[in-house]
Parts: sequence; C-alpha cells; structure tokens
Amino acid sequence: MKREHPHIIIEGGVQYQLGKLKGNCIRYDFEKMLIYLDAKGKLMFGKKFKIHKEDREILYKLCSYFIRDKATCDQFGIDIEKGILLTGPVGCGKTSLMRLLKHMVPHRKPYEVIPARNIVFGFNNIGYTVIEQYGDHRFYCFDDLGVEPTGRHFGKDCNVMGEILLSRYDLFLKHRVKTHATTNLNARELEERYGNRVRSRMRELFNLVAFDKNVKDKRV
Repeated sequence: MKREHPHIIIEGGVQYQLGKLKGNCIRYDFEKMLIYLDAKGKLMFGKKFKIHKEDREILYKLCSYFIRDKATCDQFGIDIEKGILLTGPVGCGKTSLMRLLKHMVPHRKPYEVIPARNIVFGFNNIGYTVIEQYGDHRFYCFDDLGVEPTGRHFGKDCNVMGEILLSRYDLFLKHRVKTHATTNLNARELEERYGNRVRSRMRELFNLVAFDKNVKDKRV
C-alpha cells in the first residue's frame, strides 16, 4: 500500500514529521529523525533506551542510507543499492539500531532481523531446506554473523551462514535483493570463519559501517 505521507509517522498517539515533502521528494531533517528514533526506541526497548551523542556520526551514515540520500552516501563511500554490514564491539547497539531503523522508512521494503545462530539451529533440526529458505526475495538482516556454531545435520558439518551468503550474493546480482548483517568480527576474522570466497562476495554484497572499537558497552 502506497503511503501518501511516508515522512509523517504516528507512534503512541504522537505524530513525528521527519522532514518536508517537496514535490515527489522528501527532504529529511536529521535532528527530527533522531527525535523519532529515540521515541520509537523507547517504545521498542524500554525507557532506558537513548540515542547516545557518540553514536550521532554512525547514525548519520545509517539514516542517509535508509532514506536513500545518494549524495551524502557517496561522500561516505556507501552504495545505496548494497546492504549494510554493521560492525562493532559487543554491546554497542548494533542489533537495536538495525531493528529500529527500518521503522523510519515505512514506505520501503522491510527486512527481518534474524539471529544467525537460530538459522544454524534450524539447519541442525531439518537440514538443507533451511539454506534454501533464505534463497528467496525477502530482505533479511543476519544478526551476530560469524559467532554462530558450525551446522551439523546427520553427521555432516556445514558452514550454514557461508552457504546462505553465497545464495544471497547470487540474488543480489540477479535481482538486487538486499541482505544486511551485524557482526562483532573484523575482516580478518570473517575470512577465517567463512573463507576467502565468501569474504570476497561479502565485499560486493555489503557496505561496511563500523562503530569505533572503543565505543562503550551500552548494556552495562
């Protein structure tokens, strides 16, 4: 269903206007987007949720990506047609942000956030059908990529997420189907986990957006 005013979102009876409509284009206001994200975050994650000052820079990049502000994304080396690989230390808020940001653009095709370990547990139970399941045209965000266990079904080991990423890469090339992910691992660790072939596909599949390695643990 087409939304006539996708820049106006109502949450908890409050109206949030994220920008202004100019013809067919929305001119978003970053400060107003932050106000909305803070409010929506509190509704989703509880009253302790807040937008941290030190996260404004990474949020600016992510917001620019999700509203498809090509000019700003070009400045950051972000390709709006690729997915996002959001990296950072444990507890920095990666999962919360990826669960939250999709609500800011209700007129865009949504993605489902799924823990990578849950996908592997599914594989262990029912086998290769699980890998085929993620070869569809839906958009996904694979959460905590790289720390999931190795899949094992009927005595055979399988790098489940590596296989799924290869399938998602083919879907991206043929149909521009987007895949996002979050991870605590760096590039070297991802290559050790999935091998050079998958790592090279990930470079084409994702934009790398990284938290500062010294960012504080927000769960403490």
